[in-house]
Amino acid sequence: MAVSIEKISGSAYLAFPEMSYALEAEFLERNIVSEEVFASKKFFGDILYLPDHEATLIPYFCKTALTDLFILKFDSITDAVHSLCDIQRNWAPALFQYFRRGMLIQDKMPYVNLKVRTFPCTIPQSPIGVYTLIDEHTIFASAVTTSFLPAGNIEFVENHEEPPSRAYLKLYEALTVLPLLFPEKKVLLPKAQNRCLDAGACPGGWTWVLRKLGASVVAVDRSELDQNLMNDRFVTFMKHDAFTLNIDELGEFDWIFSDVICYPQRLYDWIISWIQSGKLHKAICTIKLQGKTDWNLIDKFAQIPNARICHMNYNKHELCLFIIND
Repeated sequence: MAVSIEKISGSAYLAFPEMSYALEAEFLERNIVSEEVFASKKFFGDILYLPDHEATLIPYFCKTALTDLFILKFDSITDAVHSLCDIQRNWAPALFQYFRRGMLIQDKMPYVNLKVRTFPCTIPQSPIGVYTLIDEHTIFASAVTTSFLPAGNIEFVENHEEPPSRAYLKLYEALTVLPLLFPEKKVLLPKAQNRCLDAGACPGGWTWVLRKLGASVVAVDRSELDQNLMNDRFVTFMKHDAFTLNIDELGEFDWIFSDVICYPQRLYDWIISWIQSGKLHKAICTIKLQGKTDWNLIDKFAQIPNARICHMNYNKHELCLFIIND
């Protein structure tokens, strides 16, 4: 069988694990596509393919969008590798079947880091394609995607002893993807001499990360943190509702963080209060999506100056808000 590459119309969207339902709902609830167009969808594992839709607005629950699609027919592993490498260097698999065959292809490709990473780390801002096998001799792929992460994925080496909760992994990811969201800015991680506010801090996963980076933390919650953090002289604990504290009395912070479980409107009002105070420099907050998502409110978050919103690999049914004002 001769090797052949056929360009195909449409666009495809790789969902986060166990989030295909959220991706589908978002397409319709945000009117990204009509119901008629959406009815033509096909799934290749977690990849949702819309033959009659060109990507304009990328859903939040999409890990990476595939926007220049083709079908590659091949006979041998070597044929597949050469054909993909002739298009570009960097590729990542998003396999849902033929896993062994797919990894044989990947192993012969130029190296791309698909392994778990140690925090802190830097993600190369290089184009990376995505492919999957729809049968033993057919690849569905795109050289053009919307994420610099391999198939939109990142995973960190876990510390099973020190962190008081697994929430630290969420902040690992947020701080890692931050430069990718703001390529026009040189954003540095929190560091020594930085003062951070951690709202909804208990039991202290985010505070733990910030202390590891050398920053001092004002941690606010109604319940105390892990005892090691409570004994840390660079952690000031306040037993309080973070959203009702007087902003002027808190002083200046280099970073504001919030992982508070609350309705999105309450978080929005709090963030706007900080912006109006002139004291919000950099912020990372999770937006908890409780019940039916109010996409109009999410649009209001997105319209905040210097804001970005994304869903991350370590998020559940929530989004992450980033604001970088300096």
